[in-house]
Order: sequence, then structure tokens, then C-alpha cells
Amino acid sequence: MSERDGTAIGSFPRARADAGWMNDLRRERTAGPRTPHQLSVDAPAGGSTTAVHGGTYLDPTTGAVGTPIFQTSTFLLDENSYDAFFEGVTRDVPIYTRYGNPSQWSVQEKLALLEGAESALVTSSGMAAISTTVLALTNPGGHIITAYDVYGGTYNLMREDMHALGREVSFVDAADPAAVAAAIRPETQLLFVEGLTNPLLKAPPLAELAALARQHDILLVVDNTFLSPAFLRPIDLGAHLVLHSATKYLNGHSDLTAGAVAGSRKFVDRVWAQALRLGGTLEPFSCFLLERGLKTLPLRMRAHHENASGIARFLSGHPRIIQVHHPSLPDYPYPHLRESAGGYGGVVSFEVAGGDEAALRVLQALRLPQVATSLGGVESLVSMPFNTSHSSLTQAQRSAVGIRPGLIRYSAGIEELADLVEDLSAALDRLDEPAEPVDRPDEAHDGLEEETPCATA
Repeated sequence: MSERDGTAIGSFPRARADAGWMNDLRRERTAGPRTPHQLSVDAPAGGSTTAVHGGTYLDPTTGAVGTPIFQTSTFLLDENSYDAFFEGVTRDVPIYTRYGNPSQWSVQEKLALLEGAESALVTSSGMAAISTTVLALTNPGGHIITAYDVYGGTYNLMREDMHALGREVSFVDAADPAAVAAAIRPETQLLFVEGLTNPLLKAPPLAELAALARQHDILLVVDNTFLSPAFLRPIDLGAHLVLHSATKYLNGHSDLTAGAVAGSRKFVDRVWAQALRLGGTLEPFSCFLLERGLKTLPLRMRAHHENASGIARFLSGHPRIIQVHHPSLPDYPYPHLRESAGGYGGVVSFEVAGGDEAALRVLQALRLPQVATSLGGVESLVSMPFNTSHSSLTQAQRSAVGIRPGLIRYSAGIEELADLVEDLSAALDRLDEPAEPVDRPDEAHDGLEEETPCATA
């Protein structure tokens, strides 16, 4: 058998030659991982250029213009592999797909370039990214601060699991820096917030929170799922790490479950090491799907933004609507978002007069959006928090976080805006017709003290 050509799969020169850390402790981390065959787009390339070309693996054997799918669980061991074990750089050499795979490296490099980060890591789901990051950046005895209205899956992790793992968690209004500051303790290690919250689209002041975190030596982690790097780059505002449910906008086609983490190589390496132990690796074919989706991210996000903003304008003057939650509207209570974000994504939430019964009738009358959880796909999706993401809360608890009866979350896809508005208008007009019986979940539990929202998207 002939000797393997390591360069054909992106193997690296021997790490030992320039590590320089055994005797003088001057070892440095490099960006990546990346192979010699990947495209790197230099600043000031635009977002669409970076999305299309950044990180693409140019296969030296076939000349394929797109990244091949390296559908393998393991790679041949050679001198580079053994050196990687010896030097502790197994993340940068193809050895075993749980450690790293060129399919992963290509999509990770693209995401890192989009986020303005040194390094990125893809995982098997958004919750894999969140749980792995939180565990990697905190220790038993540590303290975490997060929002009381954080995504349901994150809330469940923080409330149900962190205590058992020796971490304490405080829940605050993350949009209020004073409330965050009041919750800081000497043992606080992590501040976890969302760039835009679900479903009310509240926007924490990330630059202020980043300054607060630096002042107290706390790590700031931002879930950027709702805005994506097409509209917001939290690292530019001072965040240490940014997370995504890549299932949503990053992939954008409702055919993949994935997560992502991006930031400095130092912190992403810590998350990668934790991922090795927890096992939330993204397999190669899913990496291909995610890289394909990322290529059209800026294009899709502009369409999502325009559609959601147009729907918000239509709904804000409708007599059947009590309130519309969207950053494009003049009465949006977090104007600082307009200074840091280039757009607002595709979600718009609104309250229908007549409460949940009326809102359910609107959902039944809609013809274009599919009634389903999740968001960020090319197709419009619509759901209600009271019977999905926040169904385990009592009505009083939902009201306490601002979720009032009749609230609908509309994830605008990339269809024609005029068609979406016409469909919504017709569905709202149906409220003038006699009501038909609608199914709703049993709310006998509304007097209970259960505080855990379910973890649907």
C-alpha cells in the first residue's frame, strides 16, 4: 500500500517543529481549525461574498467547486496523527470525526468568518451547543446569570440541571443592566443572554452587558439565533462567545437539526474538549446541509426581515390586533437595537383581540403559514406560546413574563409579502364570522406552581 498523501485531506505539518512550549511556554493558538485547501475571505469582503466563498474546501484531487462530504468516522493514522496526540492538537488533524472532520472544518470556518470570530464549532443541535458551552465555561460552585424569559430549552437546562451539577443560577430581566449588576456575586462565572428573545423580541443592551462582564471578569455568551450574523455580530460588541440553533436561520430550510458556537480559539477549544466528552458531534452530511444553507444566509435574511417588517406594519393598524411586537415599529421599547443590528430577522409576534380562542381561530384560517414549532425556514411558520413553548406555565406566570392571551408568533418565510399580508387579512376577517368550536389544552393546571416551560422552539 502506498503512503497516504496527507495534504489531500488537509493534514498539517508536524506540530512539534514549532510548538515551542515544552521549554519556554510560548506556545500560541492559531485560528481555525482550517486546512490548506480552504478558502479564506479577507476583510472587507461583504457578507454575501463571505457566505458563498468563506471556508469552502477546494478538493485538490477532483477540483470540485463545493466542499466534498467526508462521510467517514475515522482516518488513517500517520506521523502527523501521532504528533497531534503528543502535542495536544488533535482538533487540527483528521483522526476521528468526533475530534474533527474536514466537513466540519469547512462549515465552521465559514461561520467563524461570518461572526468575526477566530474559531467555531458545530454540534448536533442548538441545545447541544448551549449545554456544552455552559458546562465548559463554568465549574461546580460557580454562579450563572441568565434571563427569566430565555428560550424554554435553555430555561429547563438552567433550572433543572445546573443545580444538580453544582452550579447556581439567577434569573433576571436581561434587558435591565441594573438587574443584571445586582445579581452578580464573587463566584459568578457566566452571563448568558439572547440577542433577541422569544417570542416578545426583547433586546438586551449587549454592549452595556459586555462592559459589565469585563468589569467583573465574567464571560458573556450570547444566543444569536434570532438575528444571525447577517444582522448582528455580538463578538463585535464584546461578547466572548456566540451560539446558534443552526436548525433555524443558519440552515434555513427546515431539514436539519444542528447547533454552533463561535468565538476566540481559546474558548472554543474549551467547548470542543467538553463536546468530546458529551458527544454532540455534527456528522458530515449534516455539515454539508448547513454549509449549503449558510451560502444564502444574507440573501434569505433580507427577505425574512422585509416580510416580517411588512407584516408588522399591516398588523399595527388592524382593529383586531391589540399589540404588535417588532423592532421596526416606532413604539419598540429597545431602540438601542437599531444602532447595533442591521436588521431584525423574520419573527413578528402579535396579540389578537379576544384572547387565545380568537387567536386559535386565526391560526385555523391561515392558508400559507404552516402551524408548527421552530422558525427561520424559507416557509412561514406560525404558533402560539400558550400551547407550545410556554404551555407548562400558568396563565399568571405567562402574564408575568409578558405573554398575554391571544399572542401569536409568526415566523415569516421568504414568500411574497403581498401574499402573506392578504392571507393574514383574510384570516383576521374570519373573526367576524360565527365561531366554530376549537380545541385547546386542558388548563386545569393553571393553579399549580410548575415553572418549567417546555423546550419547543
